[in-house]
Amino acid sequence: MEKKKVTLVIPMYYEEKVVEECYKRVKSNLEKLTKYEHEIIFVNDGSKDKTLELLEKIAENDKCVKIVSFSRNFGHQAAVTAGLQYVTGDAIVIMDADLQDPPELLIPDMLKLWEEGNEVIYGKRKSRDGESAFKLLTAKMFYKTLNALSDVEIPKDTGDFRLVDRKVVDTINTLPEHNKFLRGLFSWIGYKQKAFEYERKERFAGETKYPLKKMLKLASDGIISFSTKPLKLIGILGGVCIAISLILLIYIIVNAIGKFNYLSVSWPIITAITFFSGVQLMTTWIISEYIGRIYDESKKRPQYIVDKKINIE
Repeated sequence: MEKKKVTLVIPMYYEEKVVEECYKRVKSNLEKLTKYEHEIIFVNDGSKDKTLELLEKIAENDKCVKIVSFSRNFGHQAAVTAGLQYVTGDAIVIMDADLQDPPELLIPDMLKLWEEGNEVIYGKRKSRDGESAFKLLTAKMFYKTLNALSDVEIPKDTGDFRLVDRKVVDTINTLPEHNKFLRGLFSWIGYKQKAFEYERKERFAGETKYPLKKMLKLASDGIISFSTKPLKLIGILGGVCIAISLILLIYIIVNAIGKFNYLSVSWPIITAITFFSGVQLMTTWIISEYIGRIYDESKKRPQYIVDKKINIE
């Protein structure tokens, strides 16, 4: 009977401090899975340090290691997307290089759930060691906002770490959009899904590659990709603005007739102008975000450009 294969997809961006430890721990873990073949696909997301050099040395000695290297930095979601294009395994694990998701504990247990017939096993964090209160708070707010706006339920306290069946990956690879929000897409496509709870560890070394700016970009991708409710909220906001303007108009008329002069008539007018100007700018921004995504899709540029492939036929 032919052995089934497990593929690991690991994006890397300025990870020279963790490359060797990541490979060592992942490899030793995969070798214990004697009833499975394995491959490891590292995606170098335009790193300018020694990340690619170290990966190339590893790939020279281990043909199970495959490397996809970008021409520049295209982002984490693009790196994962690229890795999924080259998988040959039956079960595919997506994980980060920082070892916050310890492979020794998680991959064997996830494989058991996969063998039971689950097709998407997503990691759900019970705790997140080494992360600031600000990071935890913003993550909580993000998932609450996303699920409030989205038509698809996206599990809370999850990331991209998951094990998925090959047919799920094949489905993801057919989706054409440019700005992919993968954890949302894995929920959107359905299939039999199962949560796997675990304790998330601190980074092995190095610094997070998701500063506030990238977190906001990811949040924007998630909300805009999976919801048109912000556009509908503009209509509600317009109704509220009309109601406020009518109240102000009534106030001005009553004040003029009764000559109460509690406030200068100019103050309500100034307030109204400022309020409506802010509303217009906000609605213009929301609409422009959606138009910008349409523009990106219409150009049909690739999501990433591959500069080098190693051990990939």
